[in-house]
Amino acid sequence: MSYANLIAGQWVPNERFSVNANPSDPSDIVGEYAQADVAQLDAAVAAAQAAFPAWSTGGIQARADALDRIGMEIHARRDELGALLAREEGKTRPEAIGEVTRAGYLFRFFAGECVRLSGETLPSVRPGVGVEITREPIGVVGLVTPWNFPIAIPAWKIAPALAFGNCVVFKPADLVPGSAWALAEIIHRSGIPAGVFNLVMGRGSVIGDRLVTHPGIAAVSFTGSVEVGRRIAVQCAEHGKKVQLEMGGKNPQVVLDDADLQQAVELCVQSAFFSTGQRCTASSRLIVTEGIHDRFIAAMAARMASLKVGDALTAGTDIGPASSRSQMEQDLKYIDIARSEGGRLVAGGQRIACHTGSGKEGYFVEPTLFADTLPAMRINREEVFGPVASIIRVRDYDEALAVANDTEFGLSSGIATTSLKYATHFKRHSQAGMVMVNLPTAGVDYHVPFGGRKGSSYGPREQGRYAQEFFTIVKTAYTQA
Repeated sequence: MSYANLIAGQWVPNERFSVNANPSDPSDIVGEYAQADVAQLDAAVAAAQAAFPAWSTGGIQARADALDRIGMEIHARRDELGALLAREEGKTRPEAIGEVTRAGYLFRFFAGECVRLSGETLPSVRPGVGVEITREPIGVVGLVTPWNFPIAIPAWKIAPALAFGNCVVFKPADLVPGSAWALAEIIHRSGIPAGVFNLVMGRGSVIGDRLVTHPGIAAVSFTGSVEVGRRIAVQCAEHGKKVQLEMGGKNPQVVLDDADLQQAVELCVQSAFFSTGQRCTASSRLIVTEGIHDRFIAAMAARMASLKVGDALTAGTDIGPASSRSQMEQDLKYIDIARSEGGRLVAGGQRIACHTGSGKEGYFVEPTLFADTLPAMRINREEVFGPVASIIRVRDYDEALAVANDTEFGLSSGIATTSLKYATHFKRHSQAGMVMVNLPTAGVDYHVPFGGRKGSSYGPREQGRYAQEFFTIVKTAYTQA
């Protein structure tokens, strides 16, 4: 089946399509999705510009009602949409349904934000003058999203953009257009006027630069690779655009001697390997103090042996495939690098050619754990984005904190400990935007800020009430009585 782009309220086809295949079974074709060209991108921006005056000044209740309808439909169809997500991206069905559920809550949360946008009234230093500080939408925003969360990340960008009165041109990752198209179709039927929301599917190499540099785009929100994000930052600066970037991570998980061993193992397994390790918040550096080190390795190996790798849609699967052949090959490359650097393979390390009992040639990689690694090794410096983790042995908490912070990234970090002293100190001194105590580093709430420090993030935070910092602009008005 073929799927078109959404421009000015109309489904617009193109002669060029991309084939969306199931990474659990590449012979299973999800659909063919239109590849937008520059002319269609320009048309989408023009439609958004035309719709902006009425949408940005229209009734906030209509906005709230539309976003609430979107969220409610997403929740009503969570099983169907979750199956689609698992089929095209490779998350297990339960994980995919969880992501869809989160997307629904994001729209429902921002439905409420439509009527909660606040300002300030202050006295002027001049007698008889009043001052009002308000927030207004910034215009047409370009949203560029990654393949690893194909409905949740679009939701946490689209929902606040619309809630605060902006119009949207949305370009999803070329690898996972199915979930994006399904979300766009729901938005299209929500009652939002034509042109307020536009979907342009296609390769970044074809329409990406035009989206970022287009004079009709006032701001760009991007989640993806460090390399692309840094280029977008430069382009936005050159063109005077507001920019929001979420990029890479090399997240540390500290395990101290006093940690509950089983709890520490479970949260490390979830952080490192669930969702096939394809999360920017995944912890791939496990920093373990020497008193618990050997017991932790043994317990991790035992827990990993119980994990079932297979088809994302099969009941009982713990870990699905890499999202694509190229991602699988990258995972295997880093496994080879870790071996060559002297890492000791504890578990995994191989491609699984077929899902047992099905014969399907998918992109499956064993959850892989290395021990005896050093902080300077590439396996501990570069983001793998797969089910690969390494253990770094340290003497004590102080060394653990220093190693945890020794990275160019700063998205998420975690500590497993029963010590209030160390937990409190780590929360304050960990150089990360999000800190977890006795919880997986991956897994965040929809109503609070998301974002990191250093090379992980640039610009205002996403999600929660902090989303207004990016999607609105402050106006100060003076009135003489």
